[in-house]
Amino acid sequence: MPKGGRKGGHKGRARQYRSPEEIDVQLQAEKQKAREEEEQKEGGDGAAGNPKKEKKSLDSDESEDEEDDYQQNRKRLEGLFDIENPNRVTQLDLDGPKALSRKEREEIEMQKAKERYMKMHLAGKTEQAKADLREEAARKKEEERKAKDDATLSGKRMQSLSLYK
Repeated sequence: MPKGGRKGGHKGRARQYRSPEEIDVQLQAEKQKAREEEEQKEGGDGAAGNPKKEKKSLDSDESEDEEDDYQQNRKRLEGLFDIENPNRVTQLDLDGPKALSRKEREEIEMQKAKERYMKMHLAGKTEQAKADLREEAARKKEEERKAKDDATLSGKRMQSLSLYK
């Protein structure tokens, strides 16, 4: 058992990530809270009218200004960093010819090679075709020889039958 008496450590817990928008919202809420606390400390005694309504209108103007500043800073800084990300898609060229993947190119090459082989095979120019032709010729010769042997045997039988009569 590890020191401290605990069995499990901190590792393996699910991590929770937040989007940049959520972080911005949280920061704005914290700033707003801080402003409210400052205003309460400074003018909490004799403020005329409703300070919450005035504060909300001021906060909305300030938040719009902050968002504009954020966007301007972001646009300004985007050009400074050169991002080398091969997976980043900037423009899609849908009208142009589609580049084939390696597997697709290999598959097409295999089909073309099979077609070339079949043409050569049918023309009798491949080793397999030549071997098949030799086998077929040998089989025909064997059949002819058997037919010839059968003819000679049947002729001899006729002669032997005629002798017995």
